[in-house]
Amino acid sequence: MPTLDALMTDELVNKAVVTVRVLAADGVEKAASGHPGTPMALADIAVALFLRHLRYDPTDPAWLNRDRFVLSCGHASMLLYSMLHLAGYDLSLEDLKQFRQWGSKTPGHPEVHVTPGVETTTGPLGQGISNAVGMATAIKMLATRAPGRDVVTARVFGICSDGDLQEGVASEAASLAGHLGLDNLIFFYDDNHISIDGDTALSFSEDVAARFRAYGWATWDIDGHDHAQINKALGEAVAHKGQPKLIRAKTKIGIGSIKEGSEKAHGEPLGEKAMKAWRESLKWEHETFFVPDDVRGLFAARAEVGKAEHAAWKTKLEAIAKADPAKADVWDRLIRKDVPANLYAELLAAAPAKEVATRVSSGIVEQRAAALVPSLAGGSADLNPSTKTYIEGSPAISKGEFAGRNIHFGIREHAMGAFVNGMALTEGFIPFGSTFLVFSDYMRPTIRLAALSHMQSIFVFTHDSVYLGEDGPTHQPVEHFWTLRLIPRVHFFRPADGQECAAAWAHALERRDGPTVMALSRQNLPVLPRGEQFDPAVMRKGAYVVVDAEGGAPSIVLIATGSEVGVALEAKKLLDAKGEKVRVVSAPCLEVFAAQDDAYRASVLPEGTPRVAIEIGVTAPWKSIVGDRGLVIGHDGYGASAPAKIIQKEFGFSPDTVAATIGGWRAAAASKA
Repeated sequence: MPTLDALMTDELVNKAVVTVRVLAADGVEKAASGHPGTPMALADIAVALFLRHLRYDPTDPAWLNRDRFVLSCGHASMLLYSMLHLAGYDLSLEDLKQFRQWGSKTPGHPEVHVTPGVETTTGPLGQGISNAVGMATAIKMLATRAPGRDVVTARVFGICSDGDLQEGVASEAASLAGHLGLDNLIFFYDDNHISIDGDTALSFSEDVAARFRAYGWATWDIDGHDHAQINKALGEAVAHKGQPKLIRAKTKIGIGSIKEGSEKAHGEPLGEKAMKAWRESLKWEHETFFVPDDVRGLFAARAEVGKAEHAAWKTKLEAIAKADPAKADVWDRLIRKDVPANLYAELLAAAPAKEVATRVSSGIVEQRAAALVPSLAGGSADLNPSTKTYIEGSPAISKGEFAGRNIHFGIREHAMGAFVNGMALTEGFIPFGSTFLVFSDYMRPTIRLAALSHMQSIFVFTHDSVYLGEDGPTHQPVEHFWTLRLIPRVHFFRPADGQECAAAWAHALERRDGPTVMALSRQNLPVLPRGEQFDPAVMRKGAYVVVDAEGGAPSIVLIATGSEVGVALEAKKLLDAKGEKVRVVSAPCLEVFAAQDDAYRASVLPEGTPRVAIEIGVTAPWKSIVGDRGLVIGHDGYGASAPAKIIQKEFGFSPDTVAATIGGWRAAAASKA
């Protein structure tokens, strides 16, 4: 078989570029939807990356020391799918023909859990390049933990668009990347001057390269269709140390077609007439979805190089393991993100058994978790004194120093969420980010993508309610509990005390198929009463009976979360004194509870027993749990600037007011019976 160098003639490389362009356009045309122009324009760059620089083994897409390729402009997905097919990944021509179809491995925008070789889910602009910053940082951190030199040398390459760089999340992430000096991060900026509305000059006239230089990036300017310029810039960028790199490439969207340089090439198929004319101009007389044998052979040769690099890497690891089995075992456990079998018991033992804020309890539990789970790493958006998430005994990472476990994200919530997701996609780490719950508004896109992509991301939010107090309604969440609960695959925990914080952290560290969100109080909360016979396992079920009715079946069930569980327990005493038989249920995670079997759910919330939900936030979604005849005690307005105790009284959440509200509801129901 000829060597890769022998095959890399200008003629064959150009043929490969044309193959990619036509494959991408064919996929969009067959689907009758999609974005052909950008894949056509970026084929020169993508071919250069995959043939000359990207280190990969298509037979093992999860090889730890592979280079990552992130297509931040996910609308150009047919470029990525075409490249993965040619590179030898498990993505067939038939898969390309099923672009954007039901159940296919080639969805409209790349999804990391769907398609082999896709490194992150992209589409919402700005997220991909921001994920890449988290990936590049995690790789730097892994390198410091590796059992030998050059075990982790991976880079992160990517392509972003005008749209990516107009989104604020990319600016935040780029600033952080420059601050950290991530020289293993290399991105092309596709400067094609076209957006959906027309020329980008309509709304975008800044000097992007100057902006990135101000962030601390090294930059290059090239013609994105000139192979000599592409390869020269790539070579220089790979060799350049101490800074992340941005290569601004001027390209022609829809190159070669009658729609070249027009917004009409962006978001719609070229059309039968334009496709025919374009193919004729290329002298491409093949059927659709055709790959010439010599082009396939070129990429097969490149794949063999990657397989050989992978094999050599594995040999090195085997030698390390043989020389020092203990060190290799520590490494293996880190990469697997192992958690001890007795994690929950350890965290329960660490939880404070006194009246403190759940942010404090969570912080104490987290310290024990960090000692037991070396993969845990993360930080806050400049709020460590408030969120209590700084891992003690470990430094923060900084430029050139990546051995620590703490990350100072600065006041960059958008980027923090995307960064955490990028880390979650990298071997070895279970990452977290933290800020105030009200600022989850800034992070909702990243939390949604974490859920969509099955990422093990952890988001720790404190100051969880109007009880934040004097800061006022701008900082007081009310709709946020349900805003986050309503995202599919998010598990939202609002613990009531230290024991429930332990359950939340155990769940977050053991769960591998989606993000876990915690909402923690600023104010002190009481320790819930639990008898000697209490089984802590029930706290892992999402909702459980804290205190049951005495003397028979309950006449009403009070369901509460977080700070309202203590209120419900006090209200129970008042209601019991008036003849009710009250059961109090704590529901730290409704999503986990919903996943329990029918028998358990019925044992906690018996059918036919009137239900009352108590939570100091919006009320409407609770109706799905309490039913039309149930009662929801919540708050459907904003907060107020006042001490927490005044807010509790004025908003009707003191135990006596809650008991009176329930009593009035019960009396009204009895009168109608």
